[in-house]
Amino acid sequence: MWQLIAQGNDPRQRWRQRLEDHRAYTVGRSVDCDLPVAWENQLSRQHFQLLVENGTPQLLISEEAKNPVFSQGVALKPGRQSAPEQFVVGTTSFFLNKIAPSSTSPSGPFQELVFTQQELREVQFEDADRRLEALARLPELIRESMSRSECATQLVAMILAGIRYSEGAAVVSLNDSGSIDIHAWDRRNETEGPFKPSVRLVRDSLQDDRSVMHIWEKNETTTEQYTMAPELDWAFCVPFTVSDRESWCIYVTGKLDSPILEANPTRRTIQSDVRFTQLVGEVISSSQKMNRLEGQLSVLRRFLSPPILTALEETGHGRELNIDLLKPRECDVTVLFCDLRGFSQRAEVSSDDLTGLLNRVNDALEVMSQEILGFGGVTGDFLGDAVLGFWGWPFASEDSPLKACRAAVSIRRAFAKIHRDPNHPLTDFQMGIGIAHGRAVAGQIGTSGRMAVTVFGPVVNLASRLEGLTKKLRVPIVMDEATAQLARKGLTPEEGRVRTLARVLPYGLETVLSVSELLPPYGEDSELTDTLIANYEEGVQQFVDGDWEAAYRSLHSMPSSDQAQDFLLATITQSNRRAPSNWKGVIELPSK
Repeated sequence: MWQLIAQGNDPRQRWRQRLEDHRAYTVGRSVDCDLPVAWENQLSRQHFQLLVENGTPQLLISEEAKNPVFSQGVALKPGRQSAPEQFVVGTTSFFLNKIAPSSTSPSGPFQELVFTQQELREVQFEDADRRLEALARLPELIRESMSRSECATQLVAMILAGIRYSEGAAVVSLNDSGSIDIHAWDRRNETEGPFKPSVRLVRDSLQDDRSVMHIWEKNETTTEQYTMAPELDWAFCVPFTVSDRESWCIYVTGKLDSPILEANPTRRTIQSDVRFTQLVGEVISSSQKMNRLEGQLSVLRRFLSPPILTALEETGHGRELNIDLLKPRECDVTVLFCDLRGFSQRAEVSSDDLTGLLNRVNDALEVMSQEILGFGGVTGDFLGDAVLGFWGWPFASEDSPLKACRAAVSIRRAFAKIHRDPNHPLTDFQMGIGIAHGRAVAGQIGTSGRMAVTVFGPVVNLASRLEGLTKKLRVPIVMDEATAQLARKGLTPEEGRVRTLARVLPYGLETVLSVSELLPPYGEDSELTDTLIANYEEGVQQFVDGDWEAAYRSLHSMPSSDQAQDFLLATITQSNRRAPSNWKGVIELPSK
């Protein structure tokens, strides 16, 4: 792989670009070029092209270029030719450098130094002012918005600024094939030949997760295999993590003035340099971890309640979340499906202010979501004007149905409070809730960039169908039999109450459902006493048994404000209070 470097008179006038095979790069003063050099007035708008073919760079100088391209003091002719390793236009120098990892096996002896953590912790930094000045760049370096490539480039610049005797630095990693990927590199002298980091040094450092230094004899054959140029005879690698499954290392190389012996000044300088590099790597690793953690949390906060997030943090390794807990798996869950009623009609009425309607819908969804999260639930998909919440994942819980019921009552309470304020923007919104308990697959789905948490299974469809029944049964909250049984046993009267509504066969289903209503405590938006609830359930049982005359009397004794009776009374009156001869105690619903 080849890399082109442009360097103007001002040190800030500089860039570098990798050149991919079989791709032409246009260089000129125009911003429309692939590689613009805006500071160089001697360049034409599109002065030349560079193309790498079969590993060899080709230079194509435009016939319209007004000023010549010089190489070794000689003006090059327009047209296509083999690209020199260094050429000049005006005051800007261009360097072509080949990037290639070295051989993996030595042809000569070398010395290896491994620095222990204890040894490096005891190092007193030399050249402190220079290093502090370099470290002042860290806040910019660890910005979350900076890309990996930009971060690597800035990191190399910081290392060269902070280590006085380094001749070159790079940020590298090992790919799946065992060869080196160079993410960024730079050196003080652009004319010292190709950049060739040692594969063995990088591998030793990354595989053992330690800071390692290699020193080579000043032998041209050996050093070409292991350093960036024959003049360089040492390099060290300091590993640092960039993600859960990926580590990079900072590769620093230079020339020795004297042998590295125990306790001599050269060794102390090298130790100081390694410690400085390690400190930078630790800061980068920590910032990367914090950015990943915050990124994960920012996504998961939309789905998971604070106790679940806390458990993910506490059971994770180091500063990482225990994401394994979020993997999809089969489990017992309680699903709550909450829908806004009449949204379609309201959208037609508000066609001239759809943005305002959307904002109101978002506010209503926020009310539902906060109650689900507040009672330890997980918010799954937002389905237009509906919210899906569930309990029992990622941690199994025997009281999941009770938590779902408490959340449902709390949602009803929140909307009841809203309805008491005629000026509230959500005062005309009604909601329906369906709750079902059963087996499902729940977990995280999606990619690292777009993650969601959801639940699959018949119980999800059942919760949705139960929510749909709230309109027919004229009650806010409908539960399946499994949830109702657990709620009767587990909820206190101050938390919520249960009454049986009917046995129905929903359209399109083959299984009869015994459905119940979840009621708030007496006196809290409900005038039904426990006695009235008992009378109603007696009427339901009479209806199921076929004694519709007795059922009519029991249901008709309910307060007129209780609309649940209307569903059964309508069926009874249509048949003149007599059950059909083939009556089986089940109402078959003709539509959803």
